[in-house]
Amino acid sequence: MVTQLVLVRHGESTANRDNEFTGWTDVPLTLKGRQQAKKVGDILANHQLLFDDVHTSYLQRAITTANIILLEMNQSWLPVHKTWRLNERHYGALRGLNKDAARLKYGVDAVALWRRSYTAVPPLLGKTVTDRRYPDSIEPHGESLQMASERLLPYWSTEILPGLKAGRNQLIVAHGSTLRALIKYLEAIADDDIDGLEIGNGEPICYTFNDQLQLGDRQYLR
Repeated sequence: MVTQLVLVRHGESTANRDNEFTGWTDVPLTLKGRQQAKKVGDILANHQLLFDDVHTSYLQRAITTANIILLEMNQSWLPVHKTWRLNERHYGALRGLNKDAARLKYGVDAVALWRRSYTAVPPLLGKTVTDRRYPDSIEPHGESLQMASERLLPYWSTEILPGLKAGRNQLIVAHGSTLRALIKYLEAIADDDIDGLEIGNGEPICYTFNDQLQLGDRQYLR
């Protein structure tokens, strides 16, 4: 029995277009982002992939991407499981700030460290705004990639991995940092090496698991 896991970063958002740190801010897709999502659906359909479960975050850029993909694949009937644990890494006080402006304010080296390091935490947000999506104290004031990984992995272990073990193909539509964290875990990438991993918008990644749930190589679908 072969089981497949496909990871997709959402299509271009308005914050991607404007070169802004986003994190948990709920921004929409651009027209280009919707087109990227449609292309992903076409690619997955051409590969004749059939999914059993879909997982995404509480953020509309990922949810909309997932919905467009499923529509293009004629699989909109599939269950879509949403969780804050798949939300983008929280960029703290950098949220909403243009990345070039952040480099001017904090320095090029500091911003590069916050963006690419596994353990570095960005400047913390002073306070969060109440949002009924999130229970009290769930939204962080800022996260390192390691912290995002720690809140992601329990969902992987309890909700996604059991599906793979049962032979159910899984689709995850999420965000650049949370997908980097998951790939780091799956491939046992060293902390110092994770800074070289980039996840592009709308570029599907496929992993194949064998009967013993041994992981095959990362494959970029075209």
